[in-house]
Amino acid sequence: MKTDHDPMTKPKTVIIAFWIVTALFCAELIFTAYWEWFAPQAAESFARLGFPAASFRLELSIAKVLGVLALLVPAVPARLKEWAYAGFAFNLLSAWIAHASIHDLHVAFVPSTITLLLGTCSYVLWRRLERPQASAIRLSSGVRHSPMERTRHLTTESADLSK
Repeated sequence: MKTDHDPMTKPKTVIIAFWIVTALFCAELIFTAYWEWFAPQAAESFARLGFPAASFRLELSIAKVLGVLALLVPAVPARLKEWAYAGFAFNLLSAWIAHASIHDLHVAFVPSTITLLLGTCSYVLWRRLERPQASAIRLSSGVRHSPMERTRHLTTESADLSK
């Protein structure tokens, strides 16, 4: 039987925190995707930054919507979720760079930073929920083990439980 203190379980607080942070992160991304695609001001902003107004905005908006779906749909493989998080990080860092290149970083700094922090928190919490066994092995021994050692430990542990 697993208890709340068992490192192999997923604490409810981590699950709740993950979904709150991820919902805020995804809501911000959906908002920006909508704004980039439909707002006339977005076309002006992209043109000021030197990007093609129509095609790039559409591509970026579609990529954001697909990335949000990858994060929110539980059946999506972990590898695709990793790529979605990476894509969002590249997008937000690129926004900083693009705005800094035309000396208006102040326009993008706060929204991009907040969104990047939400994304980072979401990613860290997601990783924590994805790998409870590895964390449990590290916590129980206090030592970082190689993947082979973790597998051996889990195999030995499951063999002990079957006796």
